[in-house]
Formats: sequence, C-alpha cells, structure tokens
Amino acid sequence: MSFDDGATAIVASYPAELRDGCIRFERSTTLLTAAGVTVPRILAGDCGRGLMLLEDAGASTLFDLRQELSRESAPIIETAIRIAACIAELDPDEVAELNPTLDAGHLRRELQQTLDAFLEPSALLGDGALPREIELAFDRLCAALGDPEPIPCHRDFMSRNLVPGNEGELFVLDHQDLRLGPPFYDLASLLNDSFYPPHGLESRWVEPYLPDARAEHAYHRAAAQRTLKAVGTFAAFAARGTDRHLPLIPPTLRRALHHLALAPETAAVAPELDRLWRSVVD
Repeated sequence: MSFDDGATAIVASYPAELRDGCIRFERSTTLLTAAGVTVPRILAGDCGRGLMLLEDAGASTLFDLRQELSRESAPIIETAIRIAACIAELDPDEVAELNPTLDAGHLRRELQQTLDAFLEPSALLGDGALPREIELAFDRLCAALGDPEPIPCHRDFMSRNLVPGNEGELFVLDHQDLRLGPPFYDLASLLNDSFYPPHGLESRWVEPYLPDARAEHAYHRAAAQRTLKAVGTFAAFAARGTDRHLPLIPPTLRRALHHLALAPETAAVAPELDRLWRSVVD
C-alpha cells in the first residue's frame, strides 16, 4: 500500500488456517531483531484478525541481482553468510519453541516428495536394484544430517528471501519458519538453492566455516539434501499450476549431483545418478 507522502508498506493477510504463521512471524521478528539481523519492521499487527502491516524492504532480491553477484566482488554474499552465522547463534531453546525441529525424519520426507513428484515420474531412478539403492542412500544421508546437535536456522535462507536495502543493509524475509536444524543448513541453502556461484567461489566463501573434514561432510550433506528438496518443491509447485520455478530444476539438480558425490553416504550412487540425470542437467 502507498501513503500520501509516497512511502510504501506491505499488507500481509493470513487466512484462518495459517493464522499461527502471523504469531510465529511476530516472535521470529523479535528474536532476529534482538540479535542484530535486519528484518522488515512490523508497523502494525492484529494476528487475531490475521493482518499485519510491514515495512517495504524493496522489490529486488539477491536472486534478481544474481548475474552481478556471481562475480568475485560480491561482498553482499559475505554479508549474507555472516547473517547465517548470526542466526545459528540464537538461543536454541527460544528457537525450539517456534517450529518442529528439522530432524532426520522431516528431511527424509522432503526427499520423498522429490522422488514422488519428479525423479520417479521423469524415469530418473534407473531400474533393477538401483532405485532401492538410491532410496537407501537418501535414508543414510538424512540420518547423518539428523545426527549432530541441531542449531538455529532460518529454514529457507536463500537468495529469493534476501533483499539489499538502500543503506547497505540486507533484509531477511519469510523468517516465520525459524527452527532448529542441521549445522550448515542455511549456508548450504544460500549458496546452492537458486543462486549458483562457481564451485571455486563457493569453496572460498565457506572455507572459514569448515575447519575440518567432518564439517566439510556436514556441509555437503546439507547442500545435497537441500538441493534435492528444492527440486521436489519446484516440481510440486508446477503440478499445482505454478510453473515459473521449472527453469530452476536443471541447475539445482546439477548442484545436487556435485554435493551427492562429496557426501559419504551418497558418493557410491553418485556416478549412476550422474549418468541417469545427464539429459536433464546438460
């Protein structure tokens, strides 16, 4: 909406079945603001009626600016990485009250949607014993992801939910799903879901946060699961009539192959997946 002085704001309307999202948005706004994370200010709100008036952060997300940000001179990505690290330092007990933990079972259910909505209908699982081998590898991947102590994560920390402000700040959007999840989940989401920096640049950005092989494996597991999950989400959107995400499937699947080959639980099936998926990702 627009005001007489030319200022603009965003009106958020929550239907009855999503009314709890309004409450969670209020609570996550409080937590993130207190931690120094820039989020749109709540100008007015009435969650009982499912209405909220939000600061207008701007129209161009990092995804819209991705061509510029793929270059090495992209300090705003480094800012985003620092924000992800800041979110990870939130009080786990407070975050745990907002939403269910992104645990092994939840992560595996997300991959089941990818299997059901895209990989199986597209004949990308092979035949004979291979489909079962792939599913077992996904089981092991998600079990390993759910093993470490979970930490706070945004849950959807990607370029389409980050908006550069006019004064150098970076707004974080859609944070109502803030919850506990695997280490490095937000970092993996940022650099592999919709925004695809060259792997050399990705490695340079994440290196300070991956001090040993254990951390590297955790990152590749998170990136593999996240990219596969995103493919299933894009395919499910298309099945419901929203096909604008379909062009993102090939690069996201290509990204998944890279990380599946580097995650210990899926490395053995990665060459077969590369063969099966080549027609899609090339």
